[in-house]
Amino acid sequence: MAETMQVSAQRAWTHLKKYQPLIHELVSRDLKVKYRRSFLGYIWSILNPLLMMLLQSIIFSYMFRNDIPNFPLYLICGNTLFTFFNETTSMGLTSVIQNAPLIKKVYIPKFIFPVSQAVSRFVTMLFSFGAVLLVMIFTRATFYWTIFLSWLPLVLLFFFSCGLGLLLSALAVYFRDMMHLYSILTMGWMYATPLFYPITALPETLQKLLKLNPLYHYINLFRNLMMYGNIPGPNTWIACIFCAVASMAIGLLVFRKLQKNFILYI
Repeated sequence: MAETMQVSAQRAWTHLKKYQPLIHELVSRDLKVKYRRSFLGYIWSILNPLLMMLLQSIIFSYMFRNDIPNFPLYLICGNTLFTFFNETTSMGLTSVIQNAPLIKKVYIPKFIFPVSQAVSRFVTMLFSFGAVLLVMIFTRATFYWTIFLSWLPLVLLFFFSCGLGLLLSALAVYFRDMMHLYSILTMGWMYATPLFYPITALPETLQKLLKLNPLYHYINLFRNLMMYGNIPGPNTWIACIFCAVASMAIGLLVFRKLQKNFILYI
């Protein structure tokens, strides 16, 4: 099992290096299409999280204003990471199916498509990171030195989301109902992640269950580095690294096994 995963990872890495120009073109295409005919263009990558934060602040600030210091910053930190995860996995889910005409014409390693979606959404998230910094400035938050480590949870979340995107894209080729079910799943996942409420607001039993959610650990790590100047203990880091590695390993393994018959279903 471990040997098979290692072989899959080595082949994926070889194809990534070989088809790097193609990934660049796919990412560039996705970004251009996303903001095509938009007057503000890439500025929306900053405006969207800011407007979402403002709306949720108005709705939820009265509920949790005494429990969460700097509630706007708390919100935008969680929303930025969850939005990246949601978009990466949702777009990865349909990436192989949507590129069926190209797959039928020429040989391209099919995992390139969900990976390019992950890279594209990661670039968008980097723009959104500017919105986080703006909120820190306007709310007069303290800029701790740990902010320079904030890229670590972002990279780990990238691998976790990319692995899940690979898994979903392979399964969706065979089970098209997943495209409809996944939006419901992500809605439930959003409420099971402390984006706009503190985990301490839940009973202790639910807190333990919520900590089984990988997104909780990524967002908690990011908030600690950005908001509180804390470096969490080893358990948080182990959880984040384990979920990222496991997601990529399982995603590559399942994708490699199922891709042989893609052409029959797309």
